[in-house]
Parts: sequence; structure tokens; C-alpha cells
Amino acid sequence: MTTLINTALVALDANLGTDTPSVIRRLAELVAGTGRSTDVESLYADALAREQKTATGVPGGIAIPHCRSSAVREATLAMARLSPAVDFGAKDGPADIVFFIAAPAGADNEHLKLLSKLARSLIKKDFTAALRAAATPEEIVALVDGALAEAPKPSTAADGPAAATAPASAPVTSAAPKRLVAVTACPTGIAHTYMAADSLVEAAKEAGIDLQVETQGSGAVTPLDPAVIAAADAVIFAVDVDVRGKERFAGKPVINAPVKRGIDEPAKMIQEALAAATDPHAHRVPHFGAEEAAEHNAEAAGEHLGTKVKKVLLTGVSYMIPFVAGGGLLIALGFLLGGYGLGLNGQADHILADNTLLNLPDGGNLLLYLGAVAFKIGGLSMGFLVPALAGYIAFGIADRPGIAPGFTAGAVAVFMGAGFLGGLVGGLLAGLAAYWIGTWQVPRWLRGLMPVVIIPLLGSIIASGAMLLFLGGPIAALSNGLNHWLTGMSGASAVVLGIVLGLMMCFDLGGPVNKVAYAFAVAGLGTGSALNHAPWEIMATVMAAGMVPPLAMALATVIDKKRFSLAERENGKAAWLLGASFISEGAIPFAAADPLRVIPSTMLGGAVTGAITMGFHVTSQAPHGGIFVFFAIGNIGMFITAILVGTVVAALAVVALKRWAVRAPAAAAETPATGQLVSQNS
Repeated sequence: MTTLINTALVALDANLGTDTPSVIRRLAELVAGTGRSTDVESLYADALAREQKTATGVPGGIAIPHCRSSAVREATLAMARLSPAVDFGAKDGPADIVFFIAAPAGADNEHLKLLSKLARSLIKKDFTAALRAAATPEEIVALVDGALAEAPKPSTAADGPAAATAPASAPVTSAAPKRLVAVTACPTGIAHTYMAADSLVEAAKEAGIDLQVETQGSGAVTPLDPAVIAAADAVIFAVDVDVRGKERFAGKPVINAPVKRGIDEPAKMIQEALAAATDPHAHRVPHFGAEEAAEHNAEAAGEHLGTKVKKVLLTGVSYMIPFVAGGGLLIALGFLLGGYGLGLNGQADHILADNTLLNLPDGGNLLLYLGAVAFKIGGLSMGFLVPALAGYIAFGIADRPGIAPGFTAGAVAVFMGAGFLGGLVGGLLAGLAAYWIGTWQVPRWLRGLMPVVIIPLLGSIIASGAMLLFLGGPIAALSNGLNHWLTGMSGASAVVLGIVLGLMMCFDLGGPVNKVAYAFAVAGLGTGSALNHAPWEIMATVMAAGMVPPLAMALATVIDKKRFSLAERENGKAAWLLGASFISEGAIPFAAADPLRVIPSTMLGGAVTGAITMGFHVTSQAPHGGIFVFFAIGNIGMFITAILVGTVVAALAVVALKRWAVRAPAAAAETPATGQLVSQNS
């Protein structure tokens, strides 16, 4: 018998609410009530965030909300048979059977295999019929135990992330392709990955097609045999994340779709793959790992140049942030232990050179030494900021062959003093150079050397040479001028900068404008010191303003509940934690539902917060974490005050707009639940 589920985790014919957030909250409470979760709010927030990425409803009236969460003590299943059914985003209607999968952040592979096995069982009609017919929680637990105890079928990789195979079981015409391969993957790697694999396998069996699937889930991945890939007529990628080892499929006709489509429309995907296999103009997996979106989606959908540039820049920023987050917090910890003097005149280097932990001189200060250690590690981590930015911008354009030229160009930008702007330019040059070289038609014997030798070598020469010879100097001059201007800001000009940054952080809640402001602050973080607080003040302004939107929406749902729907009130509860953690995206559900009232209100609050933080010289040496990195905040009192004032201003503004910013009754009517403007003629 498994420990994943017990009768206390089962709710039969229960009314858990009328919308997805309500059901997820009640199931999170069920898990916490058994002692398997330490914090209902954290578990609920993690599960809801996962749900907002991709709806978890699947055909047949089933939903499988799931998440990994640090608030979960042990892998757990909670099950509810809903009355009434609730819409979880499935195409065929609401779900009445809901399994909530809560996995610890570090769940072991055995638990993950069991959870994925349950998810696969839910596509079996006899199993779901038995769940609907069960009269007691004990029967549900027995059914689940039985499903998890079933021996895996050789053709379906049921016990983990192995290759799933659908052997040909029906005759097909000699002209029809008979061999397909597929990869399935989802962000969590627990449920959708394996359900999509099984759905595709079943559809392939019905069509008489040989299909082998590689499930790139949470555990170890068993790759498809290279011979199987070579023999395949086409490939299906049912994924929400990047395919690992995509270059193995280079040249194959490809059907690319979200993982949920592999569950909802497996037969259609099989037919599309078969059609692609015989179509000389079908999209193909690019050679040398060049970004699929550049060759496929851009050509098919006519993607604008600006959109492509935005994507690759945000790719670079997203990969850069972990270096900055770890490094910035370590530097802050170093200052906390050893004081700001560590950053002056190489003091940290002198301490580390003259002493060791086991050989401190008489009267040696252990805290000072440990502070120097943390400061040095943090500084080295921050040193990767520009190279990582450039490297992963190039990666966004040319995939893995672009990483080495990008990192090299970024290092040259650091050497030239071109900083963040130099990293942007160098990364773009390196990516474009690597992508261009990857399109060369070369002899077969040279192809194996292209991605590991030729592209990195020539790409580095082109991009880094251009930076050294032509571009680095002018960009360095521009960067230095910008830094001196910002450093010299004080008084009214600093307040104006705070207002601008606050407006940018609240304009699109995690979108491109928000990311530009955040990247600008993070890029300068490493240049801050005891003698130059300006970069730290900018970082504090950006973080404080970014916390305002979710906190303001949470407060607004408390001030005037009737102006918000039940779903929004539930989102408001989670927004408290999201806002405190500096996750601006916590306000997106509100902005999506009512952008003309919510976005101006949050921008107003963010501008007020930005003005206060810059005006009172609040600093932050940490790039993320919100209130939870209080030890890295200078003038913590004004930091909190600025956030509170901005939150109250934004909350009052949105409530006022929902009450009074309405059209004339003849033209529109206001819905009582959300305060939306609705045309009477609609």
C-alpha cells in the first residue's frame, strides 16, 4: 500500500467551490490538514501559479492540478469528486474528478514515478469509471493503490521516464510512413509529461503506427535509441519546455505543440506528423541546434523582428539573474558580517591572502574572515553577469553553438569597460554569427566538428573581434557617461528617476518594460560600493515598486470585496505572499480582467513608491527576495514605508475607479462581481 494517499485526503461528492482557485485552495487545506504541508498559503500559491501556466483539465472530466513546493513534507495525493463540476480548462467541459498532486521541492525519483503512474492511469476509462462509482473513501484509496501497484506494460514505460512504444497493430498502406518518434515534457515533469506520452501511444496504436516516445520528466531520462531516431519518418514535440538534446532529431520533419495538446488531440497530432513526413516543405528540426523558433515559428507566423529580439534579450536576462541573485546576496552577507570596509582597497583580498580559517592570527576576527569569504564568492559570481547575459542571448539565437562565442564576447565587453550594454551588443553579434555559420553547407565529414569547434571558433573571432576593434570603445564611453549621470543624480532628479522606474515596473507586470527596468537595476548592482550607493538605490527602487501591484490588489480585495469576483478574491489572498516576495506577476489576473482600471492604479502606486525610495536613499544589495532579504536593505524603515504608501495609493485608486469610472447607464452596465464595463448590446 502506498503512503501517497489515505482516506483523510479524499473528498467525495463535495462542493469545493465554483472555480479553479477555490478547489485548489480546499485541496491544499486538505493536504495541510493531514500534516503533509507546512503552509497552506505557500502550497496554494505554488499550485495556482502552475495552473496559470497551463490548465490541468484533461478530456473525460478529469483535472490534475499539481506542483512542487517547499511547503510539502512528503509526496501526497488528494482526491475530490466534485459536485458541482468545475472548469479546469479541458475542451470537453468541466471536471468532476480532481487529483491534486503535491510533491516536495526535492521529491525522489521513486515518488515521482508513482505520481506519474497515477496520472497515466487517469486516461483509462475503466479506472475513471470506478472512481465515479466508488461509495467510500476507502474504495478510492484501494483503487489508487491498485493502479499504482500494476506491473508496467512493456510498451508504455509506465514506471518512469523511459521510452514509450506503440508497436504497429493494424495494417497500413505501403506508401504510408510507419515510424514516428516523440518527446513529451512539461515544466513540473510529473503528470502531463506521461499522460501526453500515453495518449500519443494509444492514438498511434489505433492508427497502426510504430511510435516511440521519450518522456523528459522529473527523473532520469532514458534517451531514444539513435537508430530509432534515424529510422523515424517524423518527430512530435509535445512540450512546454526546451527539448533536451534536440540536435539528435536534426533534419526530421517536426510537429511542435504544447504538451497538453498531446493529451487533448493525440490522434490529430499523429496525422499531422504523418502528413509532414511526406511533405517536402514541412518544418524540420534545424541542424546544429539553431533556435527552432527562428526557422519555424518566425517563418510560419511572420514573427516581427522586434518580437524575436525581445525574446532573445529576455532569454539572456533570465539566465543572468541566478548569477546576480546568488552573488548579490553573498556580497550583502559579507557586508553584514565584515562591514562595508571589505569593498574598499581590496581589503577582502588581503584578508583571504594573509589568513586561513584554521590559522587566524591571535585576536583574529572570525566574522570578518567569513565576511571576506562571502564577499569574494559573491564578487566572483557577479563577475559572470555580463558574460552570462551575452552567452545566453547568443544561445537564444543559435542554441548551444552560440554559448561559447557569446560568453567570450561578454568577457571582452567586461575587459573594454562596456558593461551591460556591451554584453547586449556582444551577445547579439555572437548569436547572429554562430547562427549564420551554422547555415553553411559543409561536407558530411565536417558536420560533427561544426557545433563544437568551427562555430565557436569563428563566432568568437567575429563577435569578439568586432567588440575589440570597433564597438567596445564607443559602448564603454556611453556606459561610463550613463553611470556618471546616474551616480550624480540627487534631490529632485533622483526622485524623477524613481518615478520613471516605478512606472516601468508596474506597466506590464513582468513583461518587457518591467524586465528592462529590472535588468537595468541588476546590471548596475555589482558597481555599487560603500562610496557609491546609487546602483543600490536604483535596485531598492525597482524592487519596492515591483512589490506594489500584487500587494495593492490584495488590499483592494479586502477594502471592497463586492467589486471583485470570487476568483479575484482568492487570487488576492495569494497576492499578499507574492507581493511580499517581489513577484509582480501576482497582479496579472487582476490586470487581465480589468486592465484599464488596474494598470493605471498600480502605476500610480509604483511611481509614489519609487519617488520615496529614491528620495530617502533606500538601498538594496540583493536583486530579489522582497521583504525576505531585509538584511540586505539599507534604511529598511523607509523601504517598508514606501511600499505601504504605494500599496495604499494603488489600492484606493483601483477601488475608486471600479466604483465611479463607469460608462453612462445607456451605454453600458457594470457587472456586480468584477466591476467590468459590459455593453448592453453585447
